[in-house]
Amino acid sequence: MKKGWLIFGVVIAVAAGGAGWWYYAKNDTTKAAAAKDGAAAGAGKRRGRGKGRGGPLIVKAERVRVQPMPVVIDGIGTVEAEQSVAVRAQVSGVLEAVNFREGDNVKAGQLLFRIDQRPFLASVNQSRAALARDEAQLAQARAQQSRLEPLVKQEYITKQEYDVAVTSTKSLEATVAANRAALEQAKLQLSYTEIHSPISGRTGSLSVQPGNLVSAGTSGSQPLVLINRMHPILVAFSVTRKDLDEFRRHRDNQELHVEVSREGDSKLVAEGKLVFVDNAINPQTGGVLVKARLSNESEQLWPGELLKIRLVLRVEPEAVVVSEAAVQPGQQGSFVYLINKEDRVRVRQVTVARQLGDQVVIAKGLKGGERLITEVPQALTEGAQVQVRAAGEAGKKGKRGKGKGKQGEQSNGKGKGADGADAPQPGGTQ
Repeated sequence: MKKGWLIFGVVIAVAAGGAGWWYYAKNDTTKAAAAKDGAAAGAGKRRGRGKGRGGPLIVKAERVRVQPMPVVIDGIGTVEAEQSVAVRAQVSGVLEAVNFREGDNVKAGQLLFRIDQRPFLASVNQSRAALARDEAQLAQARAQQSRLEPLVKQEYITKQEYDVAVTSTKSLEATVAANRAALEQAKLQLSYTEIHSPISGRTGSLSVQPGNLVSAGTSGSQPLVLINRMHPILVAFSVTRKDLDEFRRHRDNQELHVEVSREGDSKLVAEGKLVFVDNAINPQTGGVLVKARLSNESEQLWPGELLKIRLVLRVEPEAVVVSEAAVQPGQQGSFVYLINKEDRVRVRQVTVARQLGDQVVIAKGLKGGERLITEVPQALTEGAQVQVRAAGEAGKKGKRGKGKGKQGEQSNGKGKGADGADAPQPGGTQ
């Protein structure tokens, strides 16, 4: 009995093993077929993509231009007032009045401050009285000398008596002259109690308010107010060592043009002429200080402001010009991607003369009229076939790219032909 059960168990185990083997073998066959189908589909897609890359690359290009371009020196300059005056008191006293507001524009000769005049008026009156007294004494001495002159000739008086009269007259004449000078000095001190503007310009902040005691100004004392002449105005900047040779060739030109703009803004703020070149090179910077005069009628420039300066030395009439995007950096120097007559790419080394904004002047390597690639695809290599993208083509391709399903694939150059192979589409790569 036990032996029968044992045989029955063996039969069941063998049957179960056979069923398991059949199940796993079937799954492996299904997976292999699926993998084979997937590989075939992937290969088809890869063939489609490979065929698209084999056609011409769509690029953006431009023509090399020949046009007038200026030879310039760029730098950073500081605005300076052509005239700047620190107004100080010339006499001591109590400040009575300020006849302007801080920041006002004032004219030359305009009354700005008035100091208490009473002490100076008293000094004027005192000097005037002393002068009147001495003038009376001088008149008496001259009369006495006139009376004694005929008497000394007739020897009614001694010569010594007459000499005393003459000496007294001359002494009083000197005293009167001194008193007149003292009176003028007193009047001058009185005039200093009214402080007038020496120049036309814009005032700064006040350092003393009315009611305060002011002292006669010295070079070290704080001025009452600072006045800057705002127009015309100067811009000072340095011509660096690398530009000195070019600058020397044109420094005698009295019409060197200067253009001024603010940092971060290409808009021109003002224009002027070079008016000053220093007579020595700064040993620390190796540059030379120069200044330009600008009209600044609207006072858009203020002293102390930093500006971008462009000094125009001359204009090159036939410069070879390309966009900055067309020039590529390389280990052996700058180069460009040139498109030949067969629409194939050639690499050409160029020498950059200078750059003005996004325009690059080429000194060597181009003559003008050549086609250059300005947007370089990643897959671009020398000898590659390219097709120049027409204006507006990018927008049209973008619209077709919004399609769905097979239509969308066709717009990308991945559609299938009737025979199942990849078929090129209009607007896609060939």
